[in-house]
Amino acid sequence: MDERSLIRSLVPVLGAAATADDCATIQHGGEWLVLSTDMLHETTDFPAGMTDREIGWMAAAVTISDIAAMGARPVALLLATGLDRPERLAGITAGALECCRAYGCDLAGGDTDAHTELTIVSTGLGTALRPVRRSGAGIGDLICVTGYLGGAQAALSGYDQFWERLIAPEPRVAAGLALNAGGATAMMDVSDGLAMSLHDMLGVNDCGFTVETVRLPIPDGVPAEEGRDFALFGGGDFELLFTVPPERFPVAGVEATAIGRVVAEHGVWADGASLPARGYVHTWTK
Repeated sequence: MDERSLIRSLVPVLGAAATADDCATIQHGGEWLVLSTDMLHETTDFPAGMTDREIGWMAAAVTISDIAAMGARPVALLLATGLDRPERLAGITAGALECCRAYGCDLAGGDTDAHTELTIVSTGLGTALRPVRRSGAGIGDLICVTGYLGGAQAALSGYDQFWERLIAPEPRVAAGLALNAGGATAMMDVSDGLAMSLHDMLGVNDCGFTVETVRLPIPDGVPAEEGRDFALFGGGDFELLFTVPPERFPVAGVEATAIGRVVAEHGVWADGASLPARGYVHTWTK
């Protein structure tokens, strides 16, 4: 079983809305509270060679990215750390605090305990007048991505010039806020790869998505065919995937590329061929 199948099994218990987006949302007065939590383990989530400070940054960044993907402003972060060695806490906390400060977010507290493997749970709170959900894509909308895709996978594949891209993700907070204000109809981050993200959007929209791989913004210095494969199926980029009416694109202040269109037929295609739901995913073998 994989992570997405496991989450789908909870829909009868929690309802579809509770599993549909990057964050949970709660209406509070005249705004929405946007909440996200992530669990990261040393052996599966932190590439070998990372310092504790870099680990702290990444743990904060992945949660702030979820908040950014809702078009929300990050407010506070809690960090619960299961430590294999207690002396690691100082560096992890320093890295998380640095990341929080970079994106206008408070590191407000957390918890610690002993653990056989370093495990970090990062929980974030943001606010938005109107969160942008994964659902909401309209037929004829452009499909767009911020920045470029495939850099983190390039680093994992031996292109060392992209190491920082892999270990120090930069949540697109400013872009998310601008896209919210600029009329994005659906949005999420692409931390698990573009193909997987398009299928995640497919699951909550009554339409389809078709992209042209020649339009994909790929890493400089990587052969085009390999770069397109990294962009489609590689995880760890934390860019924003969004849909927007053509007349609202480009959005002021956002570096983004239009890579396709929202279509009436339900499915995901690349260059006219069905695109498999392949990317980064947690699995259980037993």
